[in-house]
Amino acid sequence: MTLNHAIALSLVDDLSRVGLTERLTSEDPELLELASRRLAEAQCLREQAAARGIGALAWNDALYPAALLTTTDCPPLLWYRGDVAALNAPAVAIVGSRAASAVALETALRIASDLAAHGIVVVSGLARGVDSAAHRGALQHGRTAAVLGSGLDCIYPHEHVGLADAIAAEGIVLSEYPPQTVPLPFRFPLRNRIISGLSRAVVVIEASDKSGSLITAGCALDQGREVMVVPGNVLSGRNRGGHALLRDGAHLVETADDILSELHLIEPGSSQTNSVESAISDDPLLDKMEAGHPYDLDALAAAAGLDLPRLLPRLSQLELKGLLRRVEGGRFIRSARTC
Repeated sequence: MTLNHAIALSLVDDLSRVGLTERLTSEDPELLELASRRLAEAQCLREQAAARGIGALAWNDALYPAALLTTTDCPPLLWYRGDVAALNAPAVAIVGSRAASAVALETALRIASDLAAHGIVVVSGLARGVDSAAHRGALQHGRTAAVLGSGLDCIYPHEHVGLADAIAAEGIVLSEYPPQTVPLPFRFPLRNRIISGLSRAVVVIEASDKSGSLITAGCALDQGREVMVVPGNVLSGRNRGGHALLRDGAHLVETADDILSELHLIEPGSSQTNSVESAISDDPLLDKMEAGHPYDLDALAAAAGLDLPRLLPRLSQLELKGLLRRVEGGRFIRSARTC
């Protein structure tokens, strides 16, 4: 499947999401037929977007986030502004109330800032309230990723145009929706699966019992991601949704260190990163990989004895060491060893 095929699929409004990842990886002829009908339109849109600084990343590109390929309905294409490398770094999502209290805003900003200082990419949805506070906090010490429910040229809310520009300069702004797609209500719950899919965990800060953040938390659970909640005031009603998640088994966290500890990225009580995965010898995984042979994520998870959320940061570490390299379709190849 070419980039233009993937762009064409992003233009199909009623594209079924059922088993979409499997259909993409198996080169489903029905998808190829749908795409072939709009290839000319796709090429034109690609050129127009590029002229406006908007890139297009197909599902089978080596730079496409491997984390999304572990979900059942990954987007065939991501439109983006910024640095795509941010999509393959360890990530944590922070979501919460749009009409957030001052305490929630300060909490989101502080936790995001501290996570970014540890090299974590903070993912959120550019909405008012907790989302924007999380983005601003992350920008103080690192990178953040904003996932939109509209085209990248239709920033919503409009007052966050400047924030989106700042995020693109340091991290990435992305959407599965093509340019000129307006922000309609039904699109925001759909984008939530991307927020959780990119992340190792979703942290909920101040969510009522009808909060959209609960949709993101539900997506995270479906995708095998961790759900964490910062507890809050029991009298205001602003935290009922979050507290319900806690009753259902979500992790209670108060600080960035709590989050990193739950994800086994630091030792409990420590402020220094100490990845559990980094303590695992390279040899058990790499020795099971035949040089030059591409392996998909399921095969690597079986070889490493890790579930996918724990495998992904491990693969990122091996990439940084030059021991693995990513190829098309979210697969990995062992690099040649040097003496």
